[in-house]
Amino acid sequence: MPKKSKTAEETIKVTGEDLIKTVKDLIAQGNVRHITIKDKDEKTVMEFPLTIGVVGAVFLPVLAAVGAVAALIGECTISVDRIKK
Repeated sequence: MPKKSKTAEETIKVTGEDLIKTVKDLIAQGNVRHITIKDKDEKTVMEFPLTIGVVGAVFLPVLAAVGAVAALIGECTISVDRIKK
């Protein structure tokens, strides 16, 4: 019997300017398990898991890295794995 997935994948297209704001919003939502950032050619630029219950200062290095990527990227796609409820 096949297993039922406990996550749902969502794809969001953003510009480099909106990248860090979008990632911050996704982290704040709390139901996101994994984020992958891809460039316009669908090459993975950055990916990181989000552990439930970890907030605040732990994400500062991640957000700094996302900010650096945002400065270099024009268009990108964010793939988000969310916990199904």
